[in-house]
Amino acid sequence: MAAATEAREEQQASSEQGLLPLPPQTLEGKVAIVTGSSRGLGADMALDLARRGAKVSSVQFSSVQSVQYALAMSLSLVVIVYTSPSSASKASRLVATIQDLPNASAAISVQADLSQESAPATVVTATLAHFGGPQAAIHILVNNAAVQITRPLGAITLADYERVYDVNVRGVILMTQAVLPHMPARGGRVVNISSVGARAGFAGLSLYTSSKAALEGLTRAWAAELGRNGTTVNCVAPGPVQSEMLDSIPPHIVRMQMDNTPLEHRVGTPREVSSVVSWLAGPESGWVTGQVVNVSGGWTMY
Repeated sequence: MAAATEAREEQQASSEQGLLPLPPQTLEGKVAIVTGSSRGLGADMALDLARRGAKVSSVQFSSVQSVQYALAMSLSLVVIVYTSPSSASKASRLVATIQDLPNASAAISVQADLSQESAPATVVTATLAHFGGPQAAIHILVNNAAVQITRPLGAITLADYERVYDVNVRGVILMTQAVLPHMPARGGRVVNISSVGARAGFAGLSLYTSSKAALEGLTRAWAAELGRNGTTVNCVAPGPVQSEMLDSIPPHIVRMQMDNTPLEHRVGTPREVSSVVSWLAGPESGWVTGQVVNVSGGWTMY
């Protein structure tokens, strides 16, 4: 419980990122979609991309297919996609934070259920409508939305499997397929968010960890397929990060990971992960593809 409390406090502190001096505007004019971005780690990713000049379409999965628009004429635009009506206020706060950035960023929010086959088209259509129409480009896709269920092997049901894999794996495939035709002729960026759990054995987390391992395989295959025109596909594997999802991980696993993290024996902050995502989304990483970047304070090293 102490770890979870510390996580919430740090998450709140990281939301103040918008008050920090802006970094170099390496993503100015770029359009980005970030799934699962109304809260936690995804929200910080969306905010960090916007702080670097990107127009961000943030997506969170939901059972309601509706779109909320908050658009202003500006250099940057972010689309916040959230899961349920209970997340609407958080999405609105993130939109306001982005619109207050001194680089004239703006934001829109999209409510979509990434477990549904129609959701990616909904997200892409909303994004294009606010970034220049059908001929507009989507430069960056961050596949962050995920579902985590804790079950021992003998208790896993087909419904559990479908709930996790429909979002964590199928949703990523369908979302990337939907965005791909709208990526620029050169230099698109796909960043998949995995987990150190993809290569570690955590009892009770077989559905979640195996779904994240699947993302690493997709990353390498897509890097081989899409590299001809300069599109890069990479994967970020965070260790435990202070976020709402941390509360769903068994406390003994969180404590074990903290104790075995060489850097300061703590969990990471959203900002420490989002800065790596932004680098992979930017021009400086143009010669990096097919890689899994571990962001865990050295808890795992590969």
